Amino acid sequence: MIWAILLMALGAFLAGGAISLQRQKAHLSWIIALWALAAAAVAAGWVRTL
Repeated sequence: MIWAILLMALGAFLAGGAISLQRQKAHLSWIIALWALAAAAVAAGWVRTL
């Protein structure tokens, strides 16, 4: 259970980083990479709850 919470928190942290990079006009590849990692972390956390 704790791993699911940690993975979802990591996903939220990475999503926040992606939003921050969007506001800083960073290169698109970095933004896409962070969004992909955030989605993977949230998906992994959700799978851990099953």
